[in-house]
Amino acid sequence: MERQFRGLVSPHTLNTRRGRTIYWIVLVTVVVGFTAIFVFPLYWMVTGALKSSEELATIPPSFFPTSIDWSVYAEAWDQLDLGLFLRNTVIYAVGAWLFTLAIDVTAAYALSKLRPMFGKLILALMLATLMIPPMVILLPAYLTVKDLPILGWNLLNTPWAIWLPAAANGFYIFLLKRFFDSIPRELLEAAEIDGATPFRILWSIVLPVSRPIIGVVSILSVVTVWKDFVWPLLVLPDSDKMSISVGISSLSAQMPQNVLMAALVIASIPAIVVFFIFQRSIMAGLTAGSLKG
Repeated sequence: MERQFRGLVSPHTLNTRRGRTIYWIVLVTVVVGFTAIFVFPLYWMVTGALKSSEELATIPPSFFPTSIDWSVYAEAWDQLDLGLFLRNTVIYAVGAWLFTLAIDVTAAYALSKLRPMFGKLILALMLATLMIPPMVILLPAYLTVKDLPILGWNLLNTPWAIWLPAAANGFYIFLLKRFFDSIPRELLEAAEIDGATPFRILWSIVLPVSRPIIGVVSILSVVTVWKDFVWPLLVLPDSDKMSISVGISSLSAQMPQNVLMAALVIASIPAIVVFFIFQRSIMAGLTAGSLKG
């Protein structure tokens, strides 16, 4: 029986010279086009910082700077006090990452392996929150952190206003639960027979084999807090508590355009570095769907 091939381009077409030529032309065009679309804004930001204010105002704009002046980055660092804003953002991002792992991992583990009463209903309610537009819950969330229910604490201008809402993420819990579901039940039952407690099973068995998905959740949580703008703008109004995005925006009207672009480049570097270092973890975690026992 002749083997059937299904695909956009058949193997017979690729065996012809014309077919291979068209295939490579289309492939190179698509790859170069999409690369240019995503890379060009970053290139324009970096080169725009190296231009003078007069050159930035030139119409049509120049593609390359006529003269390169790296001192604009030092000027942006000093004038916008980027050291303070970066330090604040690192504190917010690291704290949100720790709380996300502590809360979301344990919640996903409970829903996946401990299976409490009404677990499916709780998961459904968590997933239902993903259908609500973020702008709709801004006001209720703001009122909550301003006057914490039961305790009555005001969390405005404190890192808790960033950490706690960041940890309450139904999407992260869903990702973790789906991965935990793929861990063979036999591993956990063997540990239970040996007398291991649920927490010991989580710490010694579940977490070591779940490093790919934990890496994905970690990266997403850090990058989300790093680039967030609207929520820090609402809950951190004091200038010495602002995150990097809010701080740059608040001072943008007073800065020359090239200094502002230099500040944006500096603010983008940490997130870009984190992505390039852990991009394999992102792909491995998102594609991991099963484990072999």
